[in-house]
Amino acid sequence: MIEDRERKTGKELLMILVKALIYLALVYFYINKDQLYVEYPKLFYVEYPRLYITVKALMVFLGPSFVISVLRLVIIYWYIRKHKFKSNIKDNFILGINRIVSILNTVFLVIAFITMFDVAIEEFIFSVSIVAAAIAVTFKDYITNMINGLIIMFSDRLSLGDHIKIGENEGKILDITLINMILQNEDSDMVIVPNSIAFSSVIINQSKQNTKKLSIEFDMSLENGYTPEYIENYLNKILDNYAANVVPKGLTVKTLAINKDVAIFKAMVLLKHYDKVKEREIRRAINTALIRLSVTLKKEHNLDKEQQKSTLN
Repeated sequence: MIEDRERKTGKELLMILVKALIYLALVYFYINKDQLYVEYPKLFYVEYPRLYITVKALMVFLGPSFVISVLRLVIIYWYIRKHKFKSNIKDNFILGINRIVSILNTVFLVIAFITMFDVAIEEFIFSVSIVAAAIAVTFKDYITNMINGLIIMFSDRLSLGDHIKIGENEGKILDITLINMILQNEDSDMVIVPNSIAFSSVIINQSKQNTKKLSIEFDMSLENGYTPEYIENYLNKILDNYAANVVPKGLTVKTLAINKDVAIFKAMVLLKHYDKVKEREIRRAINTALIRLSVTLKKEHNLDKEQQKSTLN
């Protein structure tokens, strides 16, 4: 990981150097265009107007792009040094800076492309205003997602790697783009949640609590006569095998509802840390224990009925 990060940083520095060299060459060409035209008339005899406009457009793009690339590296370096992070850290702030740089580069590229048509400043501003208004109306949802995505990136409430729950979706945050938030659930499936939904929904961030809750809902027939206390004691014996992963006295059983024939319970287990493999084992162990409990009692009822029949006969 560190080698990959160093290699990536080396490529970024090389790209900045290339941009700087090309930009300086274009500036030299632009300033000395008249002298070069006299010295090399064949080179500019036919293509000079188009070449001149192309050079101008490249300068419009490369100049600001070079500046923001340098600023990006300086800001990220300052941020990592300030918080004493490792060089290969994945952080929302760095992710947000990278997204903003991408947006600005796109804007500069569009402006450079428009300058190739030699449009007057007034006409350019007017055209951009009309295009911006049309884009805002047409792509309203996308723009909302982008703004919400940037807000989430610069927020300290959510971070890459956090285990969160949004509505019915639960998983680990793998990435936050300008449009979506990408989660990985317990089954290793990729869940894509639009930023507008994530921004406006109630989010449970289990990573910030330094613990994780494992919840299992189940129902028991009223004929069984099981109380929450009895089920707690029964399941605690099962969780003794996972003492290294479960918080002491971290099991609670609640009664959610009592219907005509069944009572609906909810078992909640506090885990010491997020471990997808162990969580799956604990969930399976609890489910297996509940199934055996129901089956055992059913067998006892059937046995009692048979004994009653035998007594009557």
